[in-house]
Amino acid sequence: MKRMKYGTTMAVLGGTMLGASFQVSAADDVALQLKWVTQGQFAGYYVAQDKGFYEEADLNVTIKPGGPDIAPPQVIVGGGADVIVDWMPSALASREKGVPLVNIAQPFKRSGMMLTCLKETGITSPDDFKGRTLGVWFFGNEYPFLSWMSALGIPTDGEENGVTVLKQGFNVDPLLQKQADCISTMTYNEYWQVIDAGISEEQLVVFKYEDTGVSTMEDGLYVLEENLQDEAFVDKMARFVAASMKGWEYARENPDEAADIVLENDASGAQTEKHQQRMVREVNKLTEGSDGSLDPADYERTVQTLLSGGSDPVITKEPEGAWTSIVTDKALAM
Repeated sequence: MKRMKYGTTMAVLGGTMLGASFQVSAADDVALQLKWVTQGQFAGYYVAQDKGFYEEADLNVTIKPGGPDIAPPQVIVGGGADVIVDWMPSALASREKGVPLVNIAQPFKRSGMMLTCLKETGITSPDDFKGRTLGVWFFGNEYPFLSWMSALGIPTDGEENGVTVLKQGFNVDPLLQKQADCISTMTYNEYWQVIDAGISEEQLVVFKYEDTGVSTMEDGLYVLEENLQDEAFVDKMARFVAASMKGWEYARENPDEAADIVLENDASGAQTEKHQQRMVREVNKLTEGSDGSLDPADYERTVQTLLSGGSDPVITKEPEGAWTSIVTDKALAM
């Protein structure tokens, strides 16, 4: 057998070393846990993945859909995600209970939550809520409602001068079947399910939390506090946030394509093109104007709303270290 010349040997060794170097610089893995099932609410993340924005940022992102039995804070504590999508009331309540969640980015600038009522009930203002039955989501989604009722001075225990709270499933049946005078809806989802069920907009009265002065921040990105001590993790999250916001921008510019991308990722096959196109357009209204950073004023408003719960507030003290700009500052500089 002939011996390889020195140059050839070095070339082979060099190729081997290059291969090893390539393996070392392989894309960083990121597991994202969504708050709910695959739908237009999360279009920016699916677009970023489909369009290669994550790949360009040297990331290998796994997007994990949520559902009625999936609590994002529990998933991240259990090691099932690096970052989660959650509403700030839920995240701050979890933090006070010992789950050290920190907001690192806020793609949603506005709230999409509403109470939707049948006009035939005679409800025309919040003053008419007393004595009524109102459908409310739980599993952390009840906090904005409870804070709003507290601000209005309306008891939620079924007293004569209060409201009866109906624990609402993730559908609009209580309104359609007239089990509740009003139900919880999102501007981008359940409201349109009511419309598609044959009830016209003229037959409805809606109260947007965004207009109440006590709205709270919704879909934000949260990580565990201890991980932010790792510079490599912060860098990875900055690249993730930058690529995700690029995905949201693309979704605003191309809503129908974004809806198609969402549908392609919906393993359940339960979503329809019409509903997802409409959802993406409505969600775009909530992300418009956001560069991913959290406005301190929005944070403070949310905290004060949650603290003002009378004898049973959502949180009992001012949170410390519950949000940081370290990730978005780095993301915006990229």
